[in-house]
Amino acid sequence: MKVKLTLLTVLVLWVMSCGTRQSSDTTIQPKPNIILINIDDLGWSEPSFMGSAFYETPVIDNLSKQGLVFTNAYAAAANCAPSRASLMTGKWTQRHGILTVGSSERGKSADRKLIPIVNKTDIDEKFLLIPELLKENGYHTIHAGKWHLSDDPLQNGFVVNIAGSHAGHPSGYHAPFKNIALKAEKGERLTGLIMDELIQTLEKNKEPFFVNYAPYAVHTPIQPVTSLLGKYETKEKIPGKSNPKYATMIEDVDSNIGKLISYLKRTDRFKNTIIIFTSDNGGLFFVSNQHPLRAGKGSYYEGGIRVPFFVVWEGKIERGNTNSTPISNIDIYPTLLEMAKIGPPGDLILDGNSLWPILSTQEVLESRPLFWHFPVYLQAVVGQNENRDPKFRTRPGSVVRYGKWKLHHYFEDDALELYNLEDDLGEKYNLVDTFPEKAEELYQLLEQWRSDTNAPIPTETNPEYQQPTR
Repeated sequence: MKVKLTLLTVLVLWVMSCGTRQSSDTTIQPKPNIILINIDDLGWSEPSFMGSAFYETPVIDNLSKQGLVFTNAYAAAANCAPSRASLMTGKWTQRHGILTVGSSERGKSADRKLIPIVNKTDIDEKFLLIPELLKENGYHTIHAGKWHLSDDPLQNGFVVNIAGSHAGHPSGYHAPFKNIALKAEKGERLTGLIMDELIQTLEKNKEPFFVNYAPYAVHTPIQPVTSLLGKYETKEKIPGKSNPKYATMIEDVDSNIGKLISYLKRTDRFKNTIIIFTSDNGGLFFVSNQHPLRAGKGSYYEGGIRVPFFVVWEGKIERGNTNSTPISNIDIYPTLLEMAKIGPPGDLILDGNSLWPILSTQEVLESRPLFWHFPVYLQAVVGQNENRDPKFRTRPGSVVRYGKWKLHHYFEDDALELYNLEDDLGEKYNLVDTFPEKAEELYQLLEQWRSDTNAPIPTETNPEYQQPTR
């Protein structure tokens, strides 16, 4: 009898263990949370993890060491709205038509030789944005900060909107805010208010979540955090790259990101959260120069389009690495889909590439060209600049980078500029006459790309244009 009971017990235990193994094997892994941190106008070399010796970003520095840093990362455009539209759609600017901020007729008419392409200021509803697709796949979508692509991000796939509207920058960083709907006591600072409300929202809402954290900082107006100002006013200066007021704004953003990271770790959410950190374009040259890069925001020299960029996902991405592959913020969309294991709709066309092979295994991807198209005008700002002329940050043109080579093509005079970024990061030496075959090769790439994407090129002469006298 004992033998029979023992055999029966063994049989029951075996069946139970099979059931346990089956349950374990079919357990659905929780979807990763996603936080996209998109700082406004933060230059490529301004975080201290990218080399700044004056501006201090200890939280961001530490976070960067927990993932992979891309040293050749770019925004798809040199100013706010088109860059953000390309990020959210995963498409080149000519596909969505948001080419600049406001009117494309920027600067004096008498200085504009061509009639620029008409600009769109709202993202078309026909595009499937990142938050819309994530929402369809079970994500709780939260926007916090600057939106700039429509009147209300709730129209574009977000369930929660904190301070987002068509506003491109605040009237000021201290309450009351004239152009941003956010409850605040008089004098409270915008950057901290947005972060505090974001954390309160995360405390109340479910997982998985997607957060588009886009603080208005460090965009103008340059208004310092007074409690931090003394430290930077007495710190050793670096010519052109040590603006004390601006430094306090950068540190304020950094400390608020620290609040978010502390919250994620305290609630055990950090380990299953993908964090992407970047900026929407280069920094403003007159606020802080972008050396060793040339020019700044609004220009298609490196200072206007190269941005800081890293990705963190604990246990999934090896810590402490850097990668020099040229990438663009249009790569964020396909990367997130692959990381979250979301199959895109069959009719969705994305212009970027997934970075997951690099992030997960440091795979070397096939070299590809990166492109920019800006068929409009953007006037210069007061102060020094390193643009082609003092009147515009950029005139209508297109740019391609392929490997170490970068070619600019400007439409007014059909001018070409060729730079070897490996030897000349500051784009000081135009090599178009030295390497005409390389210039022609890149020009043909650019021409084919413009044709393939139906990129509009301005050709009509402006009747109000006045030829400059010498």
